[in-house]
Amino acid sequence: MEYAEYRSHDAVGLAQLVAAGEVSPSELLEVAIERAEAVNGRLNAIVRPMHELARERAKEPPAGPFAGVPFLIKDLMQDYAGLPTGSGNRALRHRAVEEHSAVVSRWLDAGLVVFGKTNTPEFGSKGITEPEVDGPTRNPWDLTRTPGGSSGGSAAAVAAGIVPVAGANDGGGSIRIPAACCGLFGLKPGRGVVPAGPNAAEHLEGAATDGVLSRSVRDSAAMLDVLTAQDDPGGPYLHARPSLPYAELARRAPERLRIGFSTRSPVDTDVHPDAVAAVEDAVRLLAHLGHDVEPAEPDIDQRRLTFDFLAMWCTQVAYTVDEIRKLPGVSPADFELDTHLLAAAGRALKAPDYYAAHQRWNTYSRQLASFHSRYDLMLTPTIARPAVRIGELDTPRPVQAVARVLMRLGLLGALAGTKAWEQAVIANLAATPYTQLANITGRPAMSVPTYRTSDGLPLGVQFVGPLGSEATLLALATQIETERPWAHFEPPV
Repeated sequence: MEYAEYRSHDAVGLAQLVAAGEVSPSELLEVAIERAEAVNGRLNAIVRPMHELARERAKEPPAGPFAGVPFLIKDLMQDYAGLPTGSGNRALRHRAVEEHSAVVSRWLDAGLVVFGKTNTPEFGSKGITEPEVDGPTRNPWDLTRTPGGSSGGSAAAVAAGIVPVAGANDGGGSIRIPAACCGLFGLKPGRGVVPAGPNAAEHLEGAATDGVLSRSVRDSAAMLDVLTAQDDPGGPYLHARPSLPYAELARRAPERLRIGFSTRSPVDTDVHPDAVAAVEDAVRLLAHLGHDVEPAEPDIDQRRLTFDFLAMWCTQVAYTVDEIRKLPGVSPADFELDTHLLAAAGRALKAPDYYAAHQRWNTYSRQLASFHSRYDLMLTPTIARPAVRIGELDTPRPVQAVARVLMRLGLLGALAGTKAWEQAVIANLAATPYTQLANITGRPAMSVPTYRTSDGLPLGVQFVGPLGSEATLLALATQIETERPWAHFEPPV
């Protein structure tokens, strides 16, 4: 099989070719590896090749709904037994894990051939993918720009045609942000839908979940069927699976939907005209498709929500750093300065304040449910501007200098909660302020690549649904994809 034919199929299509005996898993794998070797030097999407492991697996008799399809997993939370899960961190990049994570086991059971792990910022803490240990991943549409984060390596690999679909996860937008930056489809399932085992019942207080980035809606739907095929006895919730597979429900035209939209930034910063135009364009498209769309947004203090989200994020970073520091040979130099800043903020937070912030998650969930009692879906930009340039969101050098001095003096926590800290937080989140709401409330949400800027950069719009609305989101995405297909667009890389 030549690359052009390989690129013309999604994962479901490739699996059908394997099942029909028209191509072998080994043939597909070699095309994928050849493509990776041709473009990864420019993209830095794959940071841990697994070619020989994959070649041995490809020799096995194909079995499963995705039998023989090449696949990449993210180097964060998606453990592959016997290999490190580096998480963008110096201390972990050479420490092997003992067992597969639940989602990796399900992907392997589905017949996927995993041949590499993709780049991520340290501990997935940013909406860009620029870890110091592995270097930045670049956007195939413009190598000076980010593919987003934290699943930026997977997004770059899918957009560049290395694989049609790849593993990702989302704790604050990490599926949807890269999807928007790279012209892909990205669905974040709702809380408790995808298993987090075997070492956790849920991640980030339930805010984080695994999923995929894809070029086709049907791939994401079929992957959701794979990930939810069995109950998770160690999870906190029993997922109410629909009576029919998501792949079938995604093919059914959605009922006429009522959709409320907003372009206002949740943190009251500027929104790029292209992001506004993307939503306005989507509104016209939805109306053309027969849906009712009008301006509306939930009655939520989203600026406060942002800092309540960060309370959780910073405390988990502090915990993660402390746990890794217990490993032999690990020193403070094994962590990035920004990670130390987040951890210091987490340690400075008093337990009652953390509890109060987490209690407000309940309020936000109720307020969003009230919105969804009037509207089937909420529409916003996925990101507030086109993909930022590599290095654009680096912590300013003067702040870095002050932080290093304070760290040497053991006073880094003094920065937390200051006006300078709040300003730095808002400045960093100004490009990606829309996605955290769905994580805190546990609602499913998706980014759909409906728009392209005058420079040819892709830009997605976000839909947030109520609990259990994954099938509705997939059905609407299929309807949009049919009306305005995107998979044929190829980046210049």
